[in-house]
Amino acid sequence: MASKAQNSFLTFEKHDEVGVIWMDLPGEEWNKISIDTEAQFREVMQQIEANTELKASVLISRKKGFMAGADIEKFLQMKPGESKATAQAGHAMLRDLEDSKKPCVAAIHGACMGGGLEISLACAGRVASNHSSTMMALPEVKLGLLPGLGGTYRLPKLVGVQNALSIILTGRNVYAFPALKMGLVDELVFQPKLLDAAIKLARKLAAGQFRRKIKVPLASKILESNPLTRGIIFSQATKMMLRQTNGNYPAPYKILEAVKYGLSHTREQAAEKETELFDQLLQSPEAFQLINIFFAMNALRKNPMKELARPVKTLGVLGAGLMGEGIAEVTVQNGTDILLKDLQEPALAQAKKNIWLVLMKKVKTRAITKADAETIINKVHTTTTYEGFHKADVIIEAVFEDINIKHKVLKETEATLRKDCVFASNTSALPITKIAEASSRPETVIGMHYFSPVPKMPLLEIVVTGKTADWVTATALEVGVKQGKTCIVVKDGPGFYTTRILAPFINEALLLMQEGADPLQMDKAMKKFGFPVGPITLIDEVGIDVGAHINKGDLEAFFNKRGAKSSNLLNKLAEAGFKGRKNRKGFLQYDEKTGKKLRGKVNEEALRFIESRGSKTFTDSEIQDRLSLIMINEAVYCLQDGILKEPRDGDIGAVFGLGFPPFLGGPFRYSDSEGAKTIVDKMAQLEKEIGSRFKPADLLVELAEKGKKFY
Repeated sequence: MASKAQNSFLTFEKHDEVGVIWMDLPGEEWNKISIDTEAQFREVMQQIEANTELKASVLISRKKGFMAGADIEKFLQMKPGESKATAQAGHAMLRDLEDSKKPCVAAIHGACMGGGLEISLACAGRVASNHSSTMMALPEVKLGLLPGLGGTYRLPKLVGVQNALSIILTGRNVYAFPALKMGLVDELVFQPKLLDAAIKLARKLAAGQFRRKIKVPLASKILESNPLTRGIIFSQATKMMLRQTNGNYPAPYKILEAVKYGLSHTREQAAEKETELFDQLLQSPEAFQLINIFFAMNALRKNPMKELARPVKTLGVLGAGLMGEGIAEVTVQNGTDILLKDLQEPALAQAKKNIWLVLMKKVKTRAITKADAETIINKVHTTTTYEGFHKADVIIEAVFEDINIKHKVLKETEATLRKDCVFASNTSALPITKIAEASSRPETVIGMHYFSPVPKMPLLEIVVTGKTADWVTATALEVGVKQGKTCIVVKDGPGFYTTRILAPFINEALLLMQEGADPLQMDKAMKKFGFPVGPITLIDEVGIDVGAHINKGDLEAFFNKRGAKSSNLLNKLAEAGFKGRKNRKGFLQYDEKTGKKLRGKVNEEALRFIESRGSKTFTDSEIQDRLSLIMINEAVYCLQDGILKEPRDGDIGAVFGLGFPPFLGGPFRYSDSEGAKTIVDKMAQLEKEIGSRFKPADLLVELAEKGKKFY
């Protein structure tokens, strides 16, 4: 027997003395919690309470995941204070669920995120499938928020304070087996057995036959139970947050406040505190920017040209270095066959071994089985020839950044490929149009600019020329989406988008050093601004030789035409054998054995290459203005020149490709929040004091004059 609520989000079935509540939000890919769904939850729970034949219930989903969480779009539409009433209603609903005399069990398969996990925490028990897609998280911190339905006080009591903080402060995913180990779920079963197992646990709970085993280690339990020693945990967490965020993100501090409060107050008081802090964060500028990034990122993880994309069963990768190996790793895990070619057998063997080690880490955490890992690795076929490349649907070339080498590889490859095979070049600066000049079918040539390390960096910059066919763009996008990348499509030009806006940023840092700026101060100032690393550390990490190579030719000539003042410091250092961190010879000092950066140590030998170095001192704000504004202005030029289709792509590219501070929203949203006039006035002053490289882009001036915004 089944009955449905008004809009069929919840379907109720009776299984003997257990009521099964199926969640299936109409017209949506995921279940979400909102004002409407809260009302239906309460209605169904009241039906269960009133039914004398029922002793327990199970909450389960008909979708591929349990629940995605709250409907953030609806929260954004609320006026200050409105979210408070909504959250209070949600807390009341979950208190009813938690206090029910008829225990409810959450049956979890797939993603159980945010409000979805908080609903499950209010249940009397949790059974999860041991499938690799099953994961639990409280990701609100990534949106500049905190869990708003009891997560800050229910999770610590279930899994311990330290486990809870590691989940809430990072927003990380907890997969099925680690969730069982820490006590976040009570039982794991194969997916087909999920409902039966949940019903069985519900009956045990109703009969008083289930007793939960607390899995918090004894030492942690002792540390967390005493208010004095517990204070040490919060003190250390606060220090860690300050180091990681430089105080730019308010959410982690509010989370710590909520968790600490919840441990020493009643459930009702903790709920009131959590609601108050959630409402404060929702109105913050940081949350506004982070939520907009979240929506933009989700949009760019879909392929708007999917109907034009051609199937990709086999993908060839040319070059088994760090980039080629990374591209192969993220592609093979979605079921695609890989042809990995290199001139050297040892490089191929090492690349395949490294991919296997990554898979074995997943086996160790039980994210996949060993049989899964073996199936995946057997799809990586290594070769020193072009044998079998006629099967490839897409080729991604990841060889050295040299136009002559790329031309040679392209000509060799085309001789063995089908005419409908896409040829993609992984290059950070060489114009795709120039690379395509060596092709007999330039319409199939495209750029796919990955960022290092490929498995960790979320962005993929797809570069199209005037001749690139739409189906080729669509196919490259589909490859990127399946690799789990956030994809932006940009037009070809010197440095495309990301490298083009990074180049003046790095160049300005070098010019600042030439004027006398302290490299360590520059790094600290830009970390305070919100970048993950400063420009000097970045140069050393990327490689002085790589930076010098990229800056030569097209990019340097392009900027010089606009009156830029180019520093030749990287070229001189590269010629002298300075490569940065990789050979322990950079602007900073490194431990010879470990390669770790020595804190607060500048390599004076590198600074000696700066000719006629000045002695000027700078404030942090002067450094921040010069470095941030020159990058922002170049981003506007890219939009003005048609390299970017829209500001959203520029913001996502800068945030996920270059580490532009997420809480500032990206170059375009930052300009909007500061005001175009403010940006233009600052740049006009810098142009007057320093030179024409700070001349604001015409588009920026136009917006300032009209009082308009990019969004």
